[in-house]
Amino acid sequence: MKNKAFLELADAKLIAAAAEAEALKNQWAVTIAIVDDGGHLLWLQRLDGAPPISAHIAPAKAHTSALGRRESKVYEDVINQGRASFLSVPTIQGLLEGGVPILKDGQTIGAVGVSGVKSTEDAQIARAGIAALGL
Repeated sequence: MKNKAFLELADAKLIAAAAEAEALKNQWAVTIAIVDDGGHLLWLQRLDGAPPISAHIAPAKAHTSALGRRESKVYEDVINQGRASFLSVPTIQGLLEGGVPILKDGQTIGAVGVSGVKSTEDAQIARAGIAALGL
């Protein structure tokens, strides 16, 4: 039997604080979502001024990244390269850049999804949050 790392509330708080700091440093109003490896929401934080829809998009990006075990941008690229049928994948909604998996020892233990600014900036915020874990 193998042991498996998992995110605790303290980890989610650390990620959220670092992601929020990155967003505030750049004056970006976003929503930050953190999920476990099954895509279940652990943390949702909507910064002042973030669009209401971002509270739906950020968790979807995180969910997609956790279940797919890769950045959500991969799916956006697949669709943009002409594979529109990928839009019919069941239960996956966050097919936009901004979802980033959290990896420990090569295993996905969760993901961060961010929404509210340009997708590249969303991903930047997510990565800054994950970096706070020092993995």
